[in-house]
Amino acid sequence: MAISDEPQPVRNSSILNQTSVLRRRPSATSVNGLFDSSATVDGESSGEELVKDSSSDESVSGDQNIAANTEQNRVNDISTIKFAYRPSVPAHRRIKESPLSSDNIFRQLQSHAGLFNLCIVVLVAVNSRLIIENLMKYGWLIKTGFWFSSKSLRDWPLFMCCLSLAIFPLAAFVVEKLAQQKRISEPIVVLLHIIITTTAILYPIFVILRSDSAFVSGVTLMLLACIVWLKLVSYAHTNYDLRALTNSIEKGEVLPNNMDYPYDVSFKSMTYFMVAPTLCYQPRYPRTPFIRKGWVFRQLVKLIIFTGVMGFIIEQYINPIVQNSQHPFKGDLLYAIERVLKLSVPNLYVWLCMFYCFFHLWLNILAELLRFGDREFYKDWWNARTVEEYWRMWNMPVHKWMIRHLYFPCLRSGIPKGAAVLIAFLVSALFHELCIAVPCHIFKLWAFSGIMFQVPLVLITNYLQNKFSNLMVGNMFFWFTFCILGQPMCVLLYYHDLMNRENKLDQS
Repeated sequence: MAISDEPQPVRNSSILNQTSVLRRRPSATSVNGLFDSSATVDGESSGEELVKDSSSDESVSGDQNIAANTEQNRVNDISTIKFAYRPSVPAHRRIKESPLSSDNIFRQLQSHAGLFNLCIVVLVAVNSRLIIENLMKYGWLIKTGFWFSSKSLRDWPLFMCCLSLAIFPLAAFVVEKLAQQKRISEPIVVLLHIIITTTAILYPIFVILRSDSAFVSGVTLMLLACIVWLKLVSYAHTNYDLRALTNSIEKGEVLPNNMDYPYDVSFKSMTYFMVAPTLCYQPRYPRTPFIRKGWVFRQLVKLIIFTGVMGFIIEQYINPIVQNSQHPFKGDLLYAIERVLKLSVPNLYVWLCMFYCFFHLWLNILAELLRFGDREFYKDWWNARTVEEYWRMWNMPVHKWMIRHLYFPCLRSGIPKGAAVLIAFLVSALFHELCIAVPCHIFKLWAFSGIMFQVPLVLITNYLQNKFSNLMVGNMFFWFTFCILGQPMCVLLYYHDLMNRENKLDQS
């Protein structure tokens, strides 16, 4: 039977007559009058206390009208109270669900803010106890040179490489300016952009592999290089499309009225795009009217705090667990499972802090400083019921880039939808592998395999969602495979491979 919120029909007319009065709740004044000691049922002291000091006949008349209305309201309210909550009035009028029923929870029909606050309080209390217990047992494990030490000076080639990445956007701008002025042909423009983008990603890889740098420095440079590469591809692809549309307009072709294609290659728009929190180029962006300086300061404080929390968890919890573990594929199976499960909780905390720091705090700070209007850097990916939904919602800048410059171009080229999705996962897997394997100087394809393993997970979670459409089975399956099993396993695999590589280097 379908659950409806509509009241059931009442056939007894006498009950309807009695309950018609109850449709109007007593107002605030009526309730106050009800519990006022000076109020009487018949309202004998109606206007004497209200009209005491009048200066004109008009004011006296107005006060008398107010007093009369007040007296009438009191009489009506007393009459309403006489018929309220009588034994003959129906107490059950509609079909309703309990607040904790699955319909109210998953359909968001009932607020559970109080339970959420309780979970936060319990989480803080439990983890505070664990932190105190860890400090009492192992002491302070964070090293003095955690943030900066003399060894950090070895990373100066990576820092210089990071600064020199600005050359590639400048080269792309020069190429586009020459193309706008029609000084070079379209095939030459495409060839030059291929050379620029390829060099922009290969140059940092060469510098990292030739340097004995820290892992964090290498990851930072690779992430920046990948961002520059994605932005350059979008810049070249968008301008290529704008030129094609401009040529169509010059030939007299009619375009949809809601499309605006201003083809203007300017250094200002290119510079803004390279620093803006987006990977998709367009000549103009929605802008906010002003910068909220106080808001920016508060977000910076949060960024510093949560970055410190990440460092504390890594040094105090993750490093000891990883160092006291064995290679997952070379030791005892039960021992490997125990290590993975023990590592899953602190790893999950670090991953959530990383997401909050980068996608919420840092990107919003950057957007506020640049007055960048579109702040949809993520969606509610934590409610994703399939792996496919998760990848569409957790990283919106990359998702929009994939849709705009990879997925739909593949479809327009006649590539089937399934093959286009597979190509998108291949590109994502390749960049994940570069960002981790290059700083580690290890090419075991663990990150690549982890991303490609998402393809069968997409099929599995889609099947679970179709079979159990009213349950969160796919969401639980996603959390388990992605955060409880997948990420801790990758951490252990790369750590032990890195340790084996350093041991071989020391022996040689």
